[in-house]
Amino acid sequence: MKSKWVLYGIFLITIFTIHYVGAKNQGLQGRIIYLDPGHGGKDPGTVYKDIHEADINLKIAQKLKQELEKEGVTVYLTRYEDYDLSVPNAQNRKRSDLSRRGNLINQSDCDLYLSIHLNAGSSSTWNGAQVFYDDVKEENKKLAEILQKQLSKDLKSKKKATLTNEMYLHKRVQKPGVLIEAGFLSNPNERYLLQKDWYQKKIAKSIVIGLKQYYT
Repeated sequence: MKSKWVLYGIFLITIFTIHYVGAKNQGLQGRIIYLDPGHGGKDPGTVYKDIHEADINLKIAQKLKQELEKEGVTVYLTRYEDYDLSVPNAQNRKRSDLSRRGNLINQSDCDLYLSIHLNAGSSSTWNGAQVFYDDVKEENKKLAEILQKQLSKDLKSKKKATLTNEMYLHKRVQKPGVLIEAGFLSNPNERYLLQKDWYQKKIAKSIVIGLKQYYT
């Protein structure tokens, strides 16, 4: 009788494992995602009057974290408040900051990472969310194109996913991932929208939909 219950227990564990792995393979449940809100602390990013890119990046990342956690995702952030990650007295503060962000992501068990930034241009007419990727990981292109398609649909962007191998952080990260420029702070209309909670949530939800599509 005892052996019968042992076999039954093994059967249940096997079924649970198959179900869990299957669920992870088909969606976001059980995934681990690292979010990287760009800039912070002494590095505010793009600035327009008293509006700092770093602050909006963090707010979008926090809302994205909430939306992903609803889907059963474990989410980590490279920063949780307004600070950078550079070591004290670093000769190149920016490079030190980016290197430490990359180390956090590389040393984790995350399935992918997303860097959240805002864009800026010499013309105030430039607008639209855009996804950038490098070819260090072959998955990056597919991830970028799927996210770009969804962001373009939800945010009315005409931008296309763009390959670039010039990003210091992304060349060094060993996990799949992309950089999302959520809009142009230099564009008056997008600048207004990017400061609104409801629009930040809209960006977050659009990214979640794109990630679901990527994993299914």
